[in-house]
Amino acid sequence: MKEIDTLSINSIRILSAEAVQKANSGHPGLPMGAAPMAYELWANHMNHNGKDPSWVNRDRFVLSAGHGSMLLYSLLHLFDYGLTIEDIKSFRQWDSKTPGHPEFGHTVGVETTTGPLGAGFTNAVGMAMAEANLAARFNKDQMDIIDHYTYTIVGDGCLMEGITSEAASLAGTLKLGKLITLYDSNSITIEGSTDLAFTEDVGARFKAYHWEVLEVENGNDPVAIGFAIEKAKKNLTQPSLIIVKTLIGHGCPAKEGKHSAHGEPLGDDNIVETKKNLGWTESESFTVPKEVYEHMASVNNKGVLAQEAWQNKYEAYKEKYPELALELGNQLKNEQDLSALDDDAFWTFDEKSNATRSISGEVIQRLVKIIPNLFGGAADLAPSTKTYMNGQGDFSADQYEGMNIHFGVRELAMAGIGNGISIHGGFKAFVSSFFVFSDYMKPMARLSAIMHQPLTYVLTHDSIGVGEDGPTHQPVEQLTMLRTIPNFTTFRPADAKEVAAAWYYAVTNKHTPTAIVLTRQNVPYYQETGKEALKGGYILSDSDKSTPDLILLSSGSEVEYVYEAAKKLRSEGMDVRVVSMPAMNLFDAQSEAYKEAVLPKECRRRIAIEAGATAIWYKYVGLDGKVLGIDKFGASAPGSKVYEAYGITTEAVYNAAKDL
Repeated sequence: MKEIDTLSINSIRILSAEAVQKANSGHPGLPMGAAPMAYELWANHMNHNGKDPSWVNRDRFVLSAGHGSMLLYSLLHLFDYGLTIEDIKSFRQWDSKTPGHPEFGHTVGVETTTGPLGAGFTNAVGMAMAEANLAARFNKDQMDIIDHYTYTIVGDGCLMEGITSEAASLAGTLKLGKLITLYDSNSITIEGSTDLAFTEDVGARFKAYHWEVLEVENGNDPVAIGFAIEKAKKNLTQPSLIIVKTLIGHGCPAKEGKHSAHGEPLGDDNIVETKKNLGWTESESFTVPKEVYEHMASVNNKGVLAQEAWQNKYEAYKEKYPELALELGNQLKNEQDLSALDDDAFWTFDEKSNATRSISGEVIQRLVKIIPNLFGGAADLAPSTKTYMNGQGDFSADQYEGMNIHFGVRELAMAGIGNGISIHGGFKAFVSSFFVFSDYMKPMARLSAIMHQPLTYVLTHDSIGVGEDGPTHQPVEQLTMLRTIPNFTTFRPADAKEVAAAWYYAVTNKHTPTAIVLTRQNVPYYQETGKEALKGGYILSDSDKSTPDLILLSSGSEVEYVYEAAKKLRSEGMDVRVVSMPAMNLFDAQSEAYKEAVLPKECRRRIAIEAGATAIWYKYVGLDGKVLGIDKFGASAPGSKVYEAYGITTEAVYNAAKDL
């Protein structure tokens, strides 16, 4: 190893330790131990260009062990991504570019938000799947326009999390040869040695997943790490795990190899001793040697040249395949022609009762003709969630151009992989399962919202209408859970046109994940529904007076009960308004004037009904209103019987109205 490489690696270590010390918060251990593998990867094997961080064909890098964020920030600084020393000094401070965990969209060069262990690894699997699909569909005649690797650094904690096992199993099945994972194997966790709870043979596990497994015994040997990376790059039929044995807190005499190096500052005295131990001669804190910057300028120029070579190839590709190039460009920029979504044909359905999951399946087939890059699937439930796209083929190791993904029974990994596909770019991505299993997906749904990723969650078999499957499969509290996630839209459509509205919103917005919650049982068709549902809540059936005697509110399958109850109440002389509320957050975002027009404050008699938890509805009905819902678990019986037993009926709405 050259002396300048050692000095560059130690620059990463010292910057990381100093930033954590100044913040008096953070994780110095991983950056100090993993610095050689990260530097070797970024300097000698990864195609990237800090001058153009959004270069389409760049290799992706994910720091799955996101607590070691200073490793990534040090790299971004040295590799000229625009992160300054002042940014490094502001580590973990208000409004800085260097938050405690890497945040996608906040810091240039951060490919995905990481911190929840294993999530980044799973995103990386999605990115590798996205690359494989785009390459299969667009590369032609030795003109490999899409040809990049996805790299990730994981720690012991990442590999303990179940999400990693789920994603690794699928990656091996799909033979994602351009996915390479470097495992920072330091055998330390917060509580102490990994022997406390993690004694498995990780290499054997990944071999069982059909991964190539390579080992580097000395994590301070960049040359050996480099050989392993190049070997992994040549294996295009298996993802690769490179197990790199490291010492946490490498270079700190008092804490090297100890769990105390994991998640607390080293201490001023220990930083002094670390600098002596590493032969560091800079007297001022946050100072990178001049020769390192000069060296990095030469290293970084390789990325500029790599992009220029790709750009020349791309220009030739555009000349030879202009239509493909235009399609690829539009997909990557998310600038497709969606005007057909406004055509009457998209909003026209048979006027008959039907399950909203079946209607959604019909809408998906329409979307396939409008959006050629619709890419997604189900957790082994496509026949039930109605999400299989006809004529689009199956994404598999033998057919990467297929657009239907078989995720297997892996809801948590599925959602994380969906995030990775969305972040990579080039797709309208969706995932699907039964609504009750949104519990498995919730951590990744939350990350979708944090990262402003427009991933669509198709969640079927909602409410106690699932019936005979009983309380384990009957969602009760899940609607409230999803509705309270910031920057997350939950659509619970009442009929065919509201389903169309849900999908319209999901595929046209670019910054918000959407859950489309659907029934197994049939619901009626309403003449009055339509695009108005895009406002989140609207008057479905109005009263004769500007201020009605009573307002009835609902969503999804229970709209039928308020709709029918209103008819009966009107026949008895009561002036009733019916409000459909398919997406609460969209209604809440409307103007005050619109909300007042739909729910006038003067009308205090209000009833809401929904086959789920009641709490969230009180913001619409107030203290004088009433909510009919379910604040206990369901029961096993035919759905209609469960509805009746739990008082979710037209008669219950009518009686509540009379009482009110």
